[in-house]
Amino acid sequence: MKIGFIGLGNMGGRMSARITRSGREVLGYDVRAENIEPAGARAAGSVAEVTGGSDIVLLSLPDSRVVEAVVLGDGGVLAHARDGQVVVDLSTAAPESTRDIHRQLAGRGAHYLDAGISGGAAAAEQGTLTLMVGGDAQVLDRARPVLDLFASNIFHCGASGAGHTVKLLNNFLNAVALSATAEVMVAGKKAGLDLEVLLAVLNASSGVNFATRNRFPKIIHGDYLKGGLTNTLMLKDVNLYVELAARLGVASLNAAGPVASFGMARALGYADEISNTVVDAIGDLSGGVRLHTD
Repeated sequence: MKIGFIGLGNMGGRMSARITRSGREVLGYDVRAENIEPAGARAAGSVAEVTGGSDIVLLSLPDSRVVEAVVLGDGGVLAHARDGQVVVDLSTAAPESTRDIHRQLAGRGAHYLDAGISGGAAAAEQGTLTLMVGGDAQVLDRARPVLDLFASNIFHCGASGAGHTVKLLNNFLNAVALSATAEVMVAGKKAGLDLEVLLAVLNASSGVNFATRNRFPKIIHGDYLKGGLTNTLMLKDVNLYVELAARLGVASLNAAGPVASFGMARALGYADEISNTVVDAIGDLSGGVRLHTD
């Protein structure tokens, strides 16, 4: 399969680089031309060129608004899609939008898979991402040889939109764990606790979560694991979850914490910093606390 990639930023660039390091060629396009070379891709001049020259088109874009513009806009993927072509959306997007794009591409005989990703920048570089995929299972089987180049866990979650739905559920729990753990770590610092001991206790107790295991052992030493989801994107994902819960008629009682935390981080100047810096935003409001000493 000839591989095309649209959106070679923070995550897309790393996934593309994994593909090209395996010896496969990628025809790539990004609005920032400087992103193409680090991704190892052969530069395309437009979305139309990537679509026309690829059997499988991978998308890694910021949100549904951008996905819709790239796929449905003038000169977009839809206008140049062809029978049997596979489009895989690796973005975090609204399931309702995803299902609409699926229907429109199906009208041209093309297949659309929504493939939420988890694991962050480090997993993208190592090829160990987790993918949660919605769409036709047989189409996923066709795409697997490409997806296996950057993902070690691929789950078929159901029909179109199911992958992006699971992604929103996962990201909401991630946001809750990160923001709550950040608050606890600031409290621990102000209480004069040894933060390594505090983390050891949490990781051996009922408070354990992904943030205590994988994020804060680095953060307390000043390594914020840069390259992952920003505070702006984390807030966007939480808001998408709230919208999903509202459509499903689910009482969303636990969204206020992460909405406040990542919204505050944006307001305090951390908008484009990795979401792990939410701990510094909480520290700012708690008397200028930092978990580490430079």
